[in-house]
Amino acid sequence: MSLAIPAWLEVSQPSIDRPFGIYLWSAFDKLWSTVFGVSVNEFQFVRNSELPFSSTRPVLLAIVVYYIVIFGGREIMKHLPAFRLKILFQLHNFMLTTVSLTLLVLLVEQLFPILVRHGLLYAICDYGSWTQPIVTLYYLNYLTKFVELFDTVFLVLKKKPLTFLHTYHHGATALLCYTQLIGRTSVSWVPIVLNLFVHVIMYWYYFLSASDIRVWWKEWVTRIQIIQFIIDLFFVYFASYTYFTSTYWPFMPNMGSCAGEEFAAIYGCALLSSYLVLFISFYIRVYKKNSNKRAAAKAAAAKNVSEVKRTEAVTSGTASPNTRSRRA
Repeated sequence: MSLAIPAWLEVSQPSIDRPFGIYLWSAFDKLWSTVFGVSVNEFQFVRNSELPFSSTRPVLLAIVVYYIVIFGGREIMKHLPAFRLKILFQLHNFMLTTVSLTLLVLLVEQLFPILVRHGLLYAICDYGSWTQPIVTLYYLNYLTKFVELFDTVFLVLKKKPLTFLHTYHHGATALLCYTQLIGRTSVSWVPIVLNLFVHVIMYWYYFLSASDIRVWWKEWVTRIQIIQFIIDLFFVYFASYTYFTSTYWPFMPNMGSCAGEEFAAIYGCALLSSYLVLFISFYIRVYKKNSNKRAAAKAAAAKNVSEVKRTEAVTSGTASPNTRSRRA
């Protein structure tokens, strides 16, 4: 007697609607229903509702509390020994790696049929790509930004330095995700998908580092982040340009209007631009300086080896006549 395979576990040939061969959204719905007692397909993001961080005041309050905690905590920790928190830090990073990967594959599954059937312009500029499953994943990704604030709490408790880039980026990104949700910007999937991809790599690196496993690709984490922001800006600048030109200056070349509110577009462009500048500056300051130091150390070592060999040659009487005459 064979057991029937549940619909959410059925595997088939990869297709436009099931690019991974299994309908992951159905499996996710099964998990959601088990935990919350209702189907994930019934979820709706409603601004100013009972949903966590669905209104402006609690979002701003959480960000203010974040800065008070980390900078106040840094002052308190000056008088206390550093905490190791190895296992907690490992769990934190492993969880964020797993959650980021899950959200990434679910989003790709939802976006793939839209891109294939309607094209890239439709996907980034039409409200048709603002579907219930995609918005649900946007909201879940948005909630992870508040969990990621604990990255900085760990730094404080471990008495690690707090950089402007780190503290600015964490607080501003939570607000960015909120503005894009309430601003209904269809182009949001580009930065979100890329960010999830980067976070899978980044938090996995942090997990390995916390496990005392050294990797050669640490520098590539920052490189990929920079590439991410360059791609982000290409898409958000395009979406903003075609929206504003078609709305206010229709005589200029454009591809028609683009879904989303103006305040969300302006904030998104400004913030992502600042991220690109700051991450490039960080990369140059940290990795290029280290590269120059390594090159200088190699040159000094090579010079020392050369001097040692020359000295040995002189003392053994094997130096060339020209060398001996110069030394004389």
